[in-house]
Amino acid sequence: MKKFKGTGVAIVTPFKNDSSIDFAALGRVINHVINGGINYIVAMGTTGEASTLTKDEKKALISYVLEVADNRIPVVVGIGGNNTQEVINTIRHTDLSGVDGILSVVPYYNKPNQRGLFQHFKAVATCSPVSVIMYNVPGRTSSNLTAETCLQLVHECENIVGLKEASGDMKQIMSILKGKPENFNLISGDDLMTIPIIAAGGAGVISVLANAFPSHCTELVNNCLKNNYKQAREIQFKFLELTELLFTEGNPPGIKAALNVLNICHNNLRLPLVPVSRQTYTRIQKATEEAGKS
Repeated sequence: MKKFKGTGVAIVTPFKNDSSIDFAALGRVINHVINGGINYIVAMGTTGEASTLTKDEKKALISYVLEVADNRIPVVVGIGGNNTQEVINTIRHTDLSGVDGILSVVPYYNKPNQRGLFQHFKAVATCSPVSVIMYNVPGRTSSNLTAETCLQLVHECENIVGLKEASGDMKQIMSILKGKPENFNLISGDDLMTIPIIAAGGAGVISVLANAFPSHCTELVNNCLKNNYKQAREIQFKFLELTELLFTEGNPPGIKAALNVLNICHNNLRLPLVPVSRQTYTRIQKATEEAGKS
């Protein structure tokens, strides 16, 4: 799917000091990334702290994101969980008018086997009125969607159009790329894996760093897609320290610290997440300021 090729960004959900959603800051984030050339937005993902949002907040957030994006770029929303029926219910009771796709994470905590994962995603795909991008992130879910299961799903479910891959297993990733149909996108779920995944045949990245530096991330991905890997490496190396720092104390605390340095949103999170330590903030501040000089 061409609309999910290139640079996607998993946007943060800004909060005010009273922990309510800061819609004005969310608007700044959306316009910042669109003006930076991002190809599509992913709202209510891990970076968006979706697990701490209420049902009413999620509805309001989707509506606001669509309003601000104003059809300028595709919008994907995160709808996933470890209760298949509840995921289905959420999809059925969410107004997805204007939404281009959903990002659905591999079920966590339950630790289903591959047959369970297959049946889960088949059920999600069957009920979804929009395209589905699966999200494999074993480090968070304790379950890995294997290449075999992924390819079986892709060949049986027409509206499963992509996989956000954050396993870090290049053998698994290449096995998917080898066996996938032409119209299926394998997308990097890790900023530091963008170059090798695109080099192997991937379609792009769903980035965290792009919240802060969308134009640089877009330039990196576009260079990779044009086989200009020397230029892509130069950008990657420039942001190497900052990218590593963003995940030192977890995501999204790191990227919210960087966005605070850039005066885009407050450095507020919802429990159980807390802001990065003063020491890490100082390092992120220095790296962000250095990266923004050129």
